[in-house]
Amino acid sequence: MSAAVRRRLRIQGRVQGVGFRMSTAEAARRIGVAGHVRNLPDGSVEAVFEGSPEQVARAEAFCAEGPPHARVTGVDAADEPPEGLAGFAIR
Repeated sequence: MSAAVRRRLRIQGRVQGVGFRMSTAEAARRIGVAGHVRNLPDGSVEAVFEGSPEQVARAEAFCAEGPPHARVTGVDAADEPPEGLAGFAIR
């Protein structure tokens, strides 16, 4: 199994009020990554994923599309040291 990685994403566009956090949490749980998702005051959404490189890449790909009513215009991503998170939360 691959070593765990961690990525912090800032998703921009029409991403609040469209079920983005709930859809991301469902996708993350299905994919098997740990972390959290939350709305930011500037209208963007932040997501943190921990898991294998393959799992995190799948979660990041979901965020680049978002749920049906979202319109993602940009995703900024940064690698961070894994913290050993368990579970996935909506904040």
